Order: sequence, then structure tokens, then C-alpha cells
Amino acid sequence: MAERSTAAVDVADNSDDESLTAQADQSTADGVVKNRERDTDTDEAQGSGGTEGPEKASPPELHSGHKLARRYRLEECVTRLDGFSSWRAVDEKLRRAVGVHILPADHSRARSVLAAARSSALLGDPRFVQVLDAVEENDLVYVVHEWLPDATEMTTLLSSGPLEPYDAYQMVSQIAAAMAAAHREGLAHLRLNPNAVLRTSTGQWRIRGLAVNAALRGISSDTPQRTDTEAIGALLYASLTQRWPYENDAYGLSGLPKDVGLIAPDQVRAGVHRGLSELSMRALANDGATASRHESACTTPEELVKAIGEMPRIRPPEPTFTAPPDYQRTTYQQGTYGRQAPHPGATQPVPTPPPPLQSRTGKALKWAVSALLIAALGLGSWQLADALLDQGNKSDETNQTQTTDEKSKDKKPPAPKPISIQGAQEYVAKGNAQHPADVGKTYDGDSSTYWRTSSYREGPVLAPYKPGVGIMYDLGSAQQVSTGTIGLYYSGDHTTVELYAADSLSPSSLDSMRKIGTATTSGDSATVKITKPVKSQYVLVWLTALPYAPGDAYSDSGYKQSVTDVQFKG
Repeated sequence: MAERSTAAVDVADNSDDESLTAQADQSTADGVVKNRERDTDTDEAQGSGGTEGPEKASPPELHSGHKLARRYRLEECVTRLDGFSSWRAVDEKLRRAVGVHILPADHSRARSVLAAARSSALLGDPRFVQVLDAVEENDLVYVVHEWLPDATEMTTLLSSGPLEPYDAYQMVSQIAAAMAAAHREGLAHLRLNPNAVLRTSTGQWRIRGLAVNAALRGISSDTPQRTDTEAIGALLYASLTQRWPYENDAYGLSGLPKDVGLIAPDQVRAGVHRGLSELSMRALANDGATASRHESACTTPEELVKAIGEMPRIRPPEPTFTAPPDYQRTTYQQGTYGRQAPHPGATQPVPTPPPPLQSRTGKALKWAVSALLIAALGLGSWQLADALLDQGNKSDETNQTQTTDEKSKDKKPPAPKPISIQGAQEYVAKGNAQHPADVGKTYDGDSSTYWRTSSYREGPVLAPYKPGVGIMYDLGSAQQVSTGTIGLYYSGDHTTVELYAADSLSPSSLDSMRKIGTATTSGDSATVKITKPVKSQYVLVWLTALPYAPGDAYSDSGYKQSVTDVQFKG
């Protein structure tokens, strides 16, 4: 009897409070087949191991329109190699595009492919194209994975030229961090090349084929961390120079001249960023040693992440603005509104002011007004003098009071000072965690990075499915906290943020903490003001209501939020 096992559908959270999150793999199917034939020849150049010879088992006779598990309809074959095939397909149950790898159940690599797919699915890291299903059924083994229609292969990106320094920096930063996380869980890629790296329309970099691509081709390595680190160095080298850092041409890129050796990127192409050039050489191998002459080698993705962190951050290029078109200034003349416009060439009469009033009546009126003024002044002069005497006795006391009041007004309360965040970790009150590896992005000073929640079917209020989601921050020591400002990625609907003071980084429950403030906003920032002074080393930022947002490269549409920056002042 056929055995069927499902690896994972959405490992971000359990199904009672999540919506399904996988969307799609790959960039486009165009050009994949012609690149696949080259891939098997370039693995030796990368030092990632060889491929086994052609299998005795023949590829299954499949065709467009064939259905797997009465659910996955095959649309187009994009790879057919070594006894397996890869397809673009449609998940008719969830109405979305997916990718499928298929091979016979008696294929010599079938067991290892299933094991690799299930291990990759358990990782659940959104920086990797997710494995959605791993199945053995009807003498077939097939692996279903995401298909990203809005993503572009790095091969395609480099066909038009090298990447800009900022894009290359983002690529190597994100890829190195993702691979470091994978290796911490015991997973390696071993076929990390421009075909396996994708950039989404939002600028995020994704990796496909973690563990699975190598298992499909029978690739292994005695030093998996070194293999993947060198592959990341090769990706950075290619992104800076549009050249492959080995003698053989590969992935649509020209190789280096033969018998010359490995040349630094800034010697291959003018204008290459010096720091990125040195970083790629630290990751690349040259006869077993680092190709860099100035810095130590990076032999693991973790060491590469550390080296990237020690570099000065590369900022995005300044946006260029085009000057507005010239416009004719209009002149305004006072008193001309409503008058008929003068004809060109016509002589305009100069208006003469009216003559002053010189009649006898006017002279009499002037004398009468003057007499009345003199009488009023004489009558009120003694009252004025008496009032001035009384006022003089009180002047000293009044002046002293005014001086005191002015000094008190000049004294302003001291401006709140930013409080440095020393550490943080995700706080889970119920269910599974959200994305604990990304909490550091909420106080790294970069508004383009963020920690995100999962996508929920019900909302905006999360209860009763979850009491909330959030992050506990360590301020280093007990601090007087007056406000908390939380930068948010999604606006619309409303987001509710609560702050709690805690006694530790991992309190036992919400009831053990003291609520110190709350705020609700429909914008991209929430400021929580604390009316009563509070002093605490640990502060929890707790989200209890989330806005509705459309689907993206990481999750389906639903109630979700992302935190970009968190700042406390006291």
C-alpha cells in the first residue's frame, strides 16, 4: 500500500491561529532548462562535490494536465535530468502556483530526497523557498515547494550587468544570515549558485532548493559549511564583476582568464566597492586557503555574517529629483483687480488724488474737536495723578511677582532622553513563536528591516486565539521610561500596542507583569505615553490587534503586522 506523508504546509505557527502562508517558488520558468544543463558541470569548479552518473531508472511518463494526489496539476516541465523531472504546477485546492520535483520511488536517491525535503520543511525560515509537501505515492516520490511568480533569478539580474553596491551588500547580508541559520539547524545547501538565489519584487532575497537540490543530484561534502561559504563568496564576486570566479563559464557568466588565478573584483572591474571586494575574497578559496591577503578567511556562514557586521554599512543611493519645468511668474499690482486690462501701446491717464477738505465747515469742525479734547484732558488729569500715586505703592510688589513668574515660565522640563536597548527576545504567551530570529531588526537603526507576525484569519483583535504577540526588551538596567515609539510596516484598519513592565526577560505570564500604557493607531507608527512614572529594566511591546494586509512574498493576506523600529525614552 502506498505511503503518504506530509512535510509541512506552513510551519510559521500551528493551524488553529494561522492562515496558510506559502505563495510560490522560483522567478520565471524561462531560461531554467538551458541553465540546468550547465549546473552539473560547475559544481566541481565550486568544490561542492561531483554528481553521480545517469540512473538506471527512467523518468516517469508524465505530461501536462496530469494530477498528483488529485490536487497538483502539472503545467510545464522545466527540468528533466538524471531520472527526475521538475515541473511548474497548480495546487487546485488552494488555487496557487507551486513547483514539483518528481522521481520514481525506486530511484537510488528517492530516500535521501524525501529526508532532505522533510528536514528543509521543518526549518520554516521565510528566507528560504518553502517545502510544502513531501510525498511517496503510486510508485512516485514528489516534493512540492513554493513558486514565486514575482521573483527574479540572480542569473537574470546579472545578464544586464553587475549589481549596484547597495544591492550586492543586501544580497550577501541576507544570504549569509539565512545560511548561518540553516547550518545552526544542521542543514546545508551545497548547490548555492545564481540559479538558486532569487530577488522578490519587494527587494527581499530568497534561497531555493535548501538540501533538496543537492539530494536530487547526489551531491555531498565533507565540509558543508566551507562549501556554502565559498558559494556565497562566488555569488558576491559575480554580483560585483559580472564574471564567474573560476576558469569555466557558468550561469551565463564568463569565467576568469586561464592560468591567471583568482583576481580581486576591484582589479577586474573599475569602481567596485573596496570593502565588498575584500569580503568576497575572504570567502573564496585559493588552493585551500583564503584568497584575501589582508584579512583572515571566512570558513563558515556565521564568520561571514560577523565580517559583514564589522563593515561600514552601505547606504542606499540618494534618490534623484528632476527639476520642475520653468514657469512664467505672474506679477501682482495692488489695486488692479477687476480693472480692465490696458491695451498695448495705449497711453493710460494718471489718476489724480481728490483735493483736501478746505471749506469753512471743515475748519469749524477741526476747532470743535480740539476744544473737546483739551477739556477731557483737564478733567481727567487729577484722576490720573491720583491713580498713579496708588499704583506706585504696589509697583515693587507686582514687579517682584512678575519676575518670579517669568523665571518659572523659562524653566522647561528636561527633554526625554533615548534609552539604549541592550537585547531582546520574542515573548510567547500562547501557541508558537512568530519569527524570533528577527527581533534584533527592531532596534538595529535600519527602518528597512523588521520583525513580523504571522498572518491570521480572524481579526483585528487576536483574542481568544492568542492573547497577543510581541517582544521583550532589555534596557540594561532599571530605567525611568516615559514613552515608547513603535514603527510599523502596515497601516490601515488599526493596530493596538500595549507596554508592560516586567521583572525578567522571560516572565511566567502576562499577569506577572504591570501594564504601563497602550495606544491604538491606523498609521505606520504608534507612540505609547506612560502617564505614571515607571522604572523597569524589561519592557514588553505587546500587539493585541493587527490590521488587514494583502499577501506578499512571506505570507498570505490576513491580519498581520511588522515592527520596524522600537525606541524608548525616559
